[in-house]
This record gives sequence, C-alpha cells and structure tokens, in this order.
Amino acid sequence: MSVPSWTVGEFTVHRIDEVSLPPATGPWLLPTATPDVVARHDWLRPHFAGDDGVLRLASHTFAVSVGGHRIVVDTGIGNGKQRANPAWHNLHTAYPDRLAEAGFAPETVDLVVLTHLHTDHVGWNTRLEGGEWVPTFPNARYVTSRVEREFWAGYAMDEPRQQMFRDSVLPVEDAGLLDLVDVRRDGTEITPGVRLVPTPGHTPGHVAVRLDSGGRTALITGDCVHHPVQVPHPEITSCVDIDPDLAVRTRRELFESLARSDILVLGTHFPPPTAGRIADQGGSLRWEPVS
Repeated sequence: MSVPSWTVGEFTVHRIDEVSLPPATGPWLLPTATPDVVARHDWLRPHFAGDDGVLRLASHTFAVSVGGHRIVVDTGIGNGKQRANPAWHNLHTAYPDRLAEAGFAPETVDLVVLTHLHTDHVGWNTRLEGGEWVPTFPNARYVTSRVEREFWAGYAMDEPRQQMFRDSVLPVEDAGLLDLVDVRRDGTEITPGVRLVPTPGHTPGHVAVRLDSGGRTALITGDCVHHPVQVPHPEITSCVDIDPDLAVRTRRELFESLARSDILVLGTHFPPPTAGRIADQGGSLRWEPVS
C-alpha cells in the first residue's frame, strides 16, 4: 500500500500511519462532541464519524522531505511501550516499515519535531535495543518548545506519565539529542521553510508546524485540534487539555486565520482523508478535505 503524500512547494509531506484509534476514543477524548452535535454536520460522515455519531480518530505522524533533508513531525505511540491506556499499551505495528517505505530509514532522518510531550506523540522517539530504550533516530536533532519541556519538568506527574518520560523522553535527553526552542509569538523558523507556531492550551508549550515553499503553505496541527468537528465547534475541548479556555481561544484565532487563506491543513489525529482546508460558508466554518 502506498504512503499518502502531499506536495507543498518543494516539500513532500508523507503521512506515516500507525494505528486507527478504537471507537471509545472519541467519547473519552472529546466528551461534548455528542452524537447530536455530530448529526448537525453531514460532511463529517462517513470519513470522520459513523452513522451512530461516534467520532473516528487515528494515530499517525508526518515525514517531510525537501532537497534531501528529512524531517519527522511527532513520533506517535511506539511499539512495546507499557501504557495505562489500553489502546496504546504494548503495540506492535508496522510503523517502521511504513516509514522506510516513504524513504525515511531511521538513520537518514535529520530532524524530529515534537509538537508537545504527550504519550501519543513521543513514542517512536525511542526503540528497545538490548533491553534499553535508545533513540530511534540516532543522527537527528530532536526539537520541542522550551516552554513545553520546562512545564513538565515542574509538573507533578503520575506514574504512567513518569514511565513515558523514562522510556521516550529522557533517553533522547541523555543522548544529548534534544534541543529546546524559544518560540516567538509570530513563530520561530527552525530550518528553512519550517516554522514552529505557538498554539498553547492543550499544553502550555504546544506548537503547530508550518511549512512554506514556493508560495504554498501547509500547517501540521499537532493537538491544538483533534478532530474536524472542532472546526465549526472550537468550544469542544479535549479531556486532557491543560488549559481548556486557552485551547478554545487558540482554535478560534487559528481557524479564523486559516479560513482567510489557502493553507493546507494536516490533522495529526484526522483519519483519512487527513488533509483539507477550512472554509467560511456564510459565517459558519467547515472542514473541506482535499486529496
């Protein structure tokens, strides 16, 4: 099966599928996105919700290539990780094969961008080797927001989150591969054409990733938005948002800006079709998928 991809100027963006998330994920993650709310928007079916109104979500990452430079944006859940969430626990997926199929053998990756440090975004930071968790991408620099890392450094983590840091974050730090970026209000370019854009609320240092090339632009969302139902309803918050009110404000501002543009949006948890644009139809926003 071919790896889905999109062209943004000189960038090629590949979606690297990990796993479809179980039906229980939607009601847990976005509890106010009820079947009644979903039923108001026929365009959510069949791709983004079932006829029963249950949301569909996925875990995937994005692999970006430009001029021989290889970038991975977020690293998913990972294999063989001990997790409290049954949907994430001890997975054995073909993610590495899909990454290689796209031309991203781990040793060839130059840069790993982490939109935030949640469990389902850092898992493939590491792989198990000789009983130890070691960086999956040994020749890459891993980057995230300084605000993000410092927040978790001062946070009273429960044991499952401590376990995630032990197996998926600390080994990268201990190897000296993690770089912390001071992200400006208008965004910070980390390599030509790749900009971290502050989108706080889900976590304090959360960033989206903007790609600019040849007059074209794409935005990889991370978790500032989890599902297309939030486009007409930015007030729908995630049960794991650190600051729900700020997350809503971030979405409103972001969606209004995107609706005035031709920016291609790539949803980090949007099931296929994953790419689209935000359109304003008489004051009501909606998601319009593109192939």
